[in-house]
Amino acid sequence: MTVKDPRDPKGLIRDSYRIPGITAAECRSIFLDWALSVSADDPRETIQHLLTDHGAVAPDHPMTQTLTAALTDAGPARRRGGRKARLSR
Repeated sequence: MTVKDPRDPKGLIRDSYRIPGITAAECRSIFLDWALSVSADDPRETIQHLLTDHGAVAPDHPMTQTLTAALTDAGPARRRGGRKARLSR
């Protein structure tokens, strides 16, 4: 019997490391599902623990890259076009 990890209660992150040939896009989708189920206000500490547990064993795995990217600051939101951008040309 597998012991439940409170940081990954559904086992999504753990299982993603066990899927042979998983792609980065699939890992992002799994991560989003995991992130939506996390109750922490700031999940960065939890993500760091998951990286320590799983990422150290598989540093080149797409989920390791996804978790690492989740720890980086996205920066401020910027406008990406729209009517005003088209009319200002």
